[in-house]
Amino acid sequence: MVKIIGIVGSPRKGGNTTILVKEALKAAENAGADTELINLGNAEIEPCIACDICKSTGECAIYDDVPSILTKLIESQGMIIGSPVYFGNVTAQLKMLMDRSRPLRMDFKLKNKVGGAISVGGSRNGGQETTISAIHEFMLIHDVIIVGDGAPLAHYGGTGVGGAKEEAGSDEVGLETSKNLGGRVAELAIKLN
Repeated sequence: MVKIIGIVGSPRKGGNTTILVKEALKAAENAGADTELINLGNAEIEPCIACDICKSTGECAIYDDVPSILTKLIESQGMIIGSPVYFGNVTAQLKMLMDRSRPLRMDFKLKNKVGGAISVGGSRNGGQETTISAIHEFMLIHDVIIVGDGAPLAHYGGTGVGGAKEEAGSDEVGLETSKNLGGRVAELAIKLN
């Protein structure tokens, strides 16, 4: 069975990003995929220290939760990565995971997996597209196949609005774009596998 990993890059537990990533994963399940949610707010993640050990060993020398998250990404066929907007970009937690994914790039272990991005901002034009673009750039560097939320909307991905905790749960556009994204990630991953 196809496995889709949902990563919530927010330090806020049970917040807006979690709501939208869960909505995407629910749609992926409805399309026939098995799913798993990883919340980086619950993970121990240290920043990359540029030791270059991964260049020779293919593994990161830091022992925290990152290696197990990377293993789950390798074992999956698709990923949905979500982040709230932090000054027009992803959170520090998600950026540390991205930086620490360098061992996967040694042999392009994420090549041809299907990926999509979700972002939540404080207003409708609150930096969601630049945040999603940062996630897309991460995926492109790993040779991931990127999808958006599809026709008839065809946006960058799931784009929600929510300032207060759980406010995104009533954002119809955010819920719809996230649901469409999750379905598209799963459908393409199933077709490719």
